[in-house]
This record gives sequence, structure tokens and C-alpha cells, in this order.
Amino acid sequence: MSEPSLKKLKMSNSSSPPTIGTHNGHFHADEALAVYLLRLLPTYTNANLVRTRDPSLLETCDVVCDVGGVHDHSVARYDHHQREFTATFPDRHTKLSSAGLVWMHYGADIVEAVTGLPAGQADNTLLFNKLYDDFIEAFDANDNGIAQYDPAAIRKAGIEKKFSDKGFSMAGVVNRFNYAQADPREAAKKSVSTDSNGVNGKENPQQEEDTRFLKASQFVGEQFTSELLDKAQSWLPARAVVKEAFTSRNQYDSKGRIIVIPYKSEGVPWSDHLYALEEEAGEQGSTLYALFAENGEKDSKWRIRAVPLELGGFENRKALPEAWRGVRDDDLSKVSGVEGGVFVHAGGFIGGNKTFEGALEMAKKAVEI
Repeated sequence: MSEPSLKKLKMSNSSSPPTIGTHNGHFHADEALAVYLLRLLPTYTNANLVRTRDPSLLETCDVVCDVGGVHDHSVARYDHHQREFTATFPDRHTKLSSAGLVWMHYGADIVEAVTGLPAGQADNTLLFNKLYDDFIEAFDANDNGIAQYDPAAIRKAGIEKKFSDKGFSMAGVVNRFNYAQADPREAAKKSVSTDSNGVNGKENPQQEEDTRFLKASQFVGEQFTSELLDKAQSWLPARAVVKEAFTSRNQYDSKGRIIVIPYKSEGVPWSDHLYALEEEAGEQGSTLYALFAENGEKDSKWRIRAVPLELGGFENRKALPEAWRGVRDDDLSKVSGVEGGVFVHAGGFIGGNKTFEGALEMAKKAVEI
């Protein structure tokens, strides 16, 4: 979606760089990401940043996110804290945060700016939706206090956490920037905040806070850019490759339980596409094992991977046979009855053979055990 025309007019009549506004004080992952996303747009690449809750200062900003109590794209205001706010991403149910708002309104333009795929083009739209589902929606849920699973249902089922993953999350990392000590030699680059003048040349608390915010923004932004480029350069091209492999999989097993993924030097992220293709064909859960070469050489070893129950999960539709797990080399060849055995992981989710023929034979035996 294009930038608000009023804002374009305002900036075109001014020689000074535009200004992005957000709140000062304790910061969260959503506005850290929102600011980074805006700076990916050509209009805001060199924008100044104002962190304040002063309405008179926010009024001078060209775009404001996560503060101000207004969501109005026509004047580039993107807050989600107002009582009446209920906006969600199209065809989704999670209430938006400032990150989701910026993405909803500018995401297609950001995809174009980073990848060169024109806004409105089919591949751009695929990435626009994919990045929301795989990356940005979690920021929205976290900032709005929405759990991935129903907490009441989990308590009722008597399910307890095995460990805390708080420090492993993106939001947990950003939260640590709220308390980390900034390098006193660094200034808050391109940042102008309320009460921001230092004393005797020393960075005052507000400047130090701004520096930490910018570090947090850079951190989440780098993760976002990495995700977008991976999806554009690897995931998107893999779609056609996996579709062809899915269509031809019955040549290896009459029930379509084995898929062979061709080797590509850039990689072929296959599992996500496999789930989608199964659903489109009405054959959910039919593929049990995926085979792929370790490299592009003729004598490459081959891997056999059990297809997970769900994307990113640790449970498999059908793990490799228990008797093979944790066994290697000649011992694996003996227990499996297939020459060229290399290994099977103790968890049963992956194994290897010296040849394609050997890996295929292992898969054919495994589907029947």
C-alpha cells in the first residue's frame, strides 16, 4: 500500500529528512521492528527518530508508531493501544501491534524495496503474506498478550512446561536491551528525544536509552531482513522444485510416501511447500520420508528425513525404525539389510546412506515397518 499522499506532499516540499516518532521509556519488540521496517522504505531511509510522549513533538513527525492513540493511514499514524482498536491482518485473527500495522500498510512496498519484486506482483504478495505468518504475527501476539495456545485449556489438560524459553524469544532479547549498559562512547545516532541534551559532553539517560533502542531495532531488523531474503532467494524458488518432486513421487512408492528432493546449491527448503501441496491435493500426511543429496557431486551421500508432524516440530509422521536408531556404518547395514549405511540419528528423524539407491531402499523398508 502506498504512503499517505499528504505526507508525500509535506516531505517533497522540505529539504530536511523526514522524522519517525515513537514513545520513549521502556520499549518492546513491536516498535523496535516497526521503526526498522519504516527505514527500509526509500522515503524513510535517512529519517530522524524522535522518541517522546509529548503530543506537540509527535505532531511534527511525518510518521508515528506505537504512541499517540491514533490509527489512521491517511496521516501516517500507527498506534494500537486505543480501547476501540481491533484491526487484524487480512484473513487473520491476531490483533495488530505497531509492527503489524506498519507491515499491513507498507509491507508490499518493503518487499519491493528489499527484493526488487514489484508490489502487486504474485511473488511479492506471496512474500508479503508469508513474512506476516512466519515472522511478524508473533510480534503482534506478544505485544497484545495473546498466547500461542489457550492457557486455560493447557491448565485443564494438566500440561506443564519442561523449561522456560523466555530468554530464547525475540521479545526476551529486546527486553534485555532495556537494561543493558550502552557503550558511553556511542551517541544515539539520528535520534532526537525529549530532554536529550547531555551535560558536559556526556550522554544523559535519555540518550543512553535511545542508543539501546536503536540497538534493539537493529537486532530485530537484521533478523527480519535475513528472513525476507531467505524466503525470496531460497523459499520462493523452491516452490516449483518441490511441486515437481511432489507430482512425481509415486515413481518411488505407489502410495506417494517417499519424495525425492533434487539438490540445488542454494538449498531447497521443502517441508513448508510439501505441507501446502498435500493440502491442495487433499492428501495431508501422506508423505513420510524425504530424500536429498548432501552435495551436488555424483558420489554424494544421501539423507533420509522423516517428515515432521508439523512445521518446525520435533515429532515425526513416522520415525525411522527403532532398531536402526543410533546405529552406524556396517552395523547399520546389517540391521537394516541395506548396503552402504552411514547412520541413523538416535532420535529417528534422519539417517544417511552412501548412495541414492541405498537411501531409497532404506525408505522403502521403513515405510513398511
